Amino acid sequence: MTVLDRRSLLAAALLPAAARAEEAWPARPVRLVIPFGAGGPIDTIGRMLAEQLRERLGQPFVIDNRPGAGGSIGIRAVVQAPPDGSALLLTSASLASVPALYPGQGLDPRSAMTPVSLVADVPTAMVVRADGPFASVQDVIAAARARPNTLTYGSGGAGSSNHLSGALFAGAAGVRLEHISYRGAAPAMIALLAGEIDMVFASTVETLPHVRAGRVRLLGVATAERVASLPDTPAIAEIVPGYVALNWYAIAAPRGLPAPIVAKLAETLAALRDLPELRARFAAAGTEPLLTGPEALARLLESDVPKWQRVVAEAGIRGE
Repeated sequence: MTVLDRRSLLAAALLPAAARAEEAWPARPVRLVIPFGAGGPIDTIGRMLAEQLRERLGQPFVIDNRPGAGGSIGIRAVVQAPPDGSALLLTSASLASVPALYPGQGLDPRSAMTPVSLVADVPTAMVVRADGPFASVQDVIAAARARPNTLTYGSGGAGSSNHLSGALFAGAAGVRLEHISYRGAAPAMIALLAGEIDMVFASTVETLPHVRAGRVRLLGVATAERVASLPDTPAIAEIVPGYVALNWYAIAAPRGLPAPIVAKLAETLAALRDLPELRARFAAAGTEPLLTGPEALARLLESDVPKWQRVVAEAGIRGE
């Protein structure tokens, strides 16, 4: 038997084994890496999903929080993981801004990752103190034009999706705002309540509890149209045409994850979309479950990565 024949026989023997391994996935616990700290909004949703996936797939989905550097630490951990389904990434729209903030580090999700599914639409909200001087988006714009670079907004870190949402708003509205970086969205909200900053751009998951408690005022959401669960809150695009800063949560995997695993995971997630319990918990946070599969996430990355590259370049933003 020649060397070529032996190699052919070995390959033929291995293919069924590989196929069986993919069909049996997951055969061991799966790490669900979240590139943000524990206790935040995406962590809350991640734990809900992890429990549902465990019940349906028969293996633990273990939350692995890897915060820091605008999400790039957690993203890199998954990019560098083996493409066997043992590590997945649950992240926000910051996934699309990482290539602009950390160029040359091999973190472009369009080439370094396998899309699995969008998880949720998470509206970004502009909020101010309830006892402050601003009652509308128009009030903020007028004050910012009268006093350039004096109004401040906080976010959960330089280069975070909320930082970029504020920078995009300033550019679209033709105003100059001062960005103040905090170590997480929760400290930024505390700073707003303490009167240290004028406003915060943050997800409805983070802001609605404070709105309902009467501590902050919700001025608008950064969506193209009004959010169904917040019909009385204007889309900021009604006042600043074209301003849309979509925030979303999504699951991705290392590049090369076998198609059968992608399909199995996407189908399992899609089956959760209409669960009344899950929809109710998402709606309470002002979010909408998507769970749409890999194609929708791939299309969104193709549009969002260059969009945030432009915003980062124009605003001169650098990653932490």
